[in-house]
Amino acid sequence: MTRASLDKQPHEVAAMFDGVAANYDLTNDVLSLGQARAWRRAVARAVDVRPGDRVLDLGAGTGTSSLPFAAAGARVVPCDFSLGMLTEGKRRHPRLPLTAGDATRLPFANDSFDVVTISFALRNVQDTDAALREMLRVTRPGGRVVICEFSSPTWAPFRTVYTEYLMRALPQVATAVSSNPDAYVYLAESIRAWPDQPALAARLQQAGWGEVAWRNLTGGIVALHRGTKI
Repeated sequence: MTRASLDKQPHEVAAMFDGVAANYDLTNDVLSLGQARAWRRAVARAVDVRPGDRVLDLGAGTGTSSLPFAAAGARVVPCDFSLGMLTEGKRRHPRLPLTAGDATRLPFANDSFDVVTISFALRNVQDTDAALREMLRVTRPGGRVVICEFSSPTWAPFRTVYTEYLMRALPQVATAVSSNPDAYVYLAESIRAWPDQPALAARLQQAGWGEVAWRNLTGGIVALHRGTKI
């Protein structure tokens, strides 16, 4: 089984996700202690699509994250660079237009979407800033970005407990429930290395997004960042 390193070589990351595709959604539910579904609902509320809206769901994996947008009547395009995840998604959700694409070189025209969203995948992109600029490029003027990503708990004692779970308990649980426990060692390490809420907000602004703000979920374990293309 493949485990990506923190330099996030695209072929390593894609191969790692190919290898966990079949059980990925279930494993996330277990490892997040059931919070993953609540986080997905929070994303759907933040995106707040209307019928006919054009939505790009980046890092969509098997397409599970795209279902609420499709149900709301949006024209959603789930996009991922793991062919294994897309194959599994096509098996589960044959009506979704799952699309292969690299977040740093998106295969879409300028100003194509009303909303671009990415959940728990920006952290896995080798060049974060390039991805943020590409999201801006494919969003129409006045359109929005919604990013859901692991972040930094705001209460210091809770942050200590959470870090212990990430580095000690999570790999042990992953050994019991995942086909590739090493992938979840990478998960823990990549979360620890990821920018906190203000740092990610600054990178959004540097990429050209306006009206940048964020909201913490589950005490800051996860944060929802938002921005507008001015």
